[in-house]
Amino acid sequence: MECLYYFLGFLLLAARLPLDAAKRFHDVLGNERPSAYMREHNQLNGWSSDENDWNFIYVFHTLGQYFQKLGRCSVRVSVNTANVTLGPQLMEVTVYRRHGRAYVPIAQVKDVYVVTDQIPVFVTMFQKNDRNSSDETFLKDLPIMFDVLIHDPSHFLNYSTINYKWSFGDNTGLFVSTNHTVNHTYVLNGTFSLNLTVKAAAPGPCPPPPPPPRPSKPTPSLATTLKSYDSNTPGPAGDNPLELSRIPDENCQINRYGHFQATITIVEGILEVNIIQMTDVLMPVPWPESSLIDFVVTCQGSIPTEVCTIISDPTCEITQNTVCSPVDVDEMCLLTVRRTFNGSGTYCVNLTLGDDTSLALTSTLISVPDRDPASPLRMANSALISVGCLAIFVTVISLLVYKKHKEYNPIENSPGNVVRSKGLSVFLNRAKAVFFPGNQEKDPLLKNQEFKGVS
Repeated sequence: MECLYYFLGFLLLAARLPLDAAKRFHDVLGNERPSAYMREHNQLNGWSSDENDWNFIYVFHTLGQYFQKLGRCSVRVSVNTANVTLGPQLMEVTVYRRHGRAYVPIAQVKDVYVVTDQIPVFVTMFQKNDRNSSDETFLKDLPIMFDVLIHDPSHFLNYSTINYKWSFGDNTGLFVSTNHTVNHTYVLNGTFSLNLTVKAAAPGPCPPPPPPPRPSKPTPSLATTLKSYDSNTPGPAGDNPLELSRIPDENCQINRYGHFQATITIVEGILEVNIIQMTDVLMPVPWPESSLIDFVVTCQGSIPTEVCTIISDPTCEITQNTVCSPVDVDEMCLLTVRRTFNGSGTYCVNLTLGDDTSLALTSTLISVPDRDPASPLRMANSALISVGCLAIFVTVISLLVYKKHKEYNPIENSPGNVVRSKGLSVFLNRAKAVFFPGNQEKDPLLKNQEFKGVS
C-alpha cells in the first residue's frame, strides 16, 4: 500500500502540481481524511478556462493501472485492451476537489465494463402507423426501417469496412449491404425471426513471419559467400529475406463480428387515412360565432375503433383543442367526423384513426369564414322577409293607383238598354243571392226604383 501512495504522489508531480499539494494528497490517502489545513478552506474556487486551474482530479484504477485526469464536471479515459483477458473488468474512480493548493476526495464510484472480441450491435426498428414499436409488433404491407447502431467508444472501427448480412425470416433470402439502414416489408401475418450478422474488417498489424529454417550443418563456403555479399554488394530488397520481413503487408486485417437476433410479430393494421370532403354545416341563429364542419374520412386496412382530432394554429404547433371519441365503422371504412370551430380563421386539423395496434394520421388546413354579423341562414331569412315586404308594398300601391284612375261610366237611362240587360241583371242578382246571401247592394232603394221604372 505504501508503494501505491508513492505512485500517486509521483503522478501528481508529473502533472506539475506543487510539492506541498502532493504532500497533502499523500496525507489524505494515508489518513483517509483531509488535514486541518483542508478543513479550514471549504469554499470552492471559481472556475477557470486554464487547465492548471481546473478544480477536479479524476483517478481511474483498472487492470492494475492508475490513470489521472484533470477536468471539470466530466472527463474521458482510454484503456488499452491489447492482451487483456476477455470478460468483465472492474473500474474504480475517485474524484478529488481542489481547494486552493489542496485536494479533497469528494466521491468514489465503481463500475463493471466488459472486454470482448465481438462488436456490440443494437438495432432500432421504426414503422409508420405503428402504435408501439417497443413491443416488436408491426403491421403488414408497410415497410419497416431497421437502423443498426454499433457501440464503438474507442473508434476502433472508424477505418474499417463493415458489411451487414440480414435474414428477415420470411423466406426472402439473405440480404447483404454496406449501409447501416435497410427497409423491409412483410406481406404475411405471423411471427418471424430476424437475424443480423455484422462483419468489420479493420486494418491491423501483420503477424511476424516464420523464422527461416536453419541449415543443419553450415559450410564455410556458404558463410564466406554470405559475408562477402552483405559487406560488399547491397543487393535488391526483394532478394533479402530479412528486408522482406520488415515490409508491412497492406492487406493485413483484423476481422470482428457482431450478431443481433429478434422475434417480431406481424399483424393487420390501419394503413392509410384520407379526408375526401369537408362540408360547412349551417348553425342556428343563437350560436352565430361557432362553426360546424363535417369531415368525410376514408381508410385502408383494418377497421378503426377510435378517432381523435387535434385543432391547432395554422403552423400546427400550438394546440387549441383535442377531441377523441369511439367510432363504429362499417367494412367500407367510410365515416363522417363533425367538429366545432370557435371563431373564424385558418386552422390546422390533425385527424387520427386508431385501433389496438396501429395509428394512422392525416392533416389538412381549413379556413372557417366569419359568422358575425351575418350567417348564411340569417342572410336567407332577411332576403325572404325583404322580398315579402316588397311584394306587399307593390300590391297595395297598385290597388290604390287602380282605384284612383279607374274611369267612371254612367248607366244610360234608355228603355232599350234596360230591356236588353234585364235578363242578365236578373241572372246575376239571383247568383249573388245564392252564393252571397248577405245584402250586397249599397242602396236598396235604387233597386226598388229601378224595378218600378221597368214596370
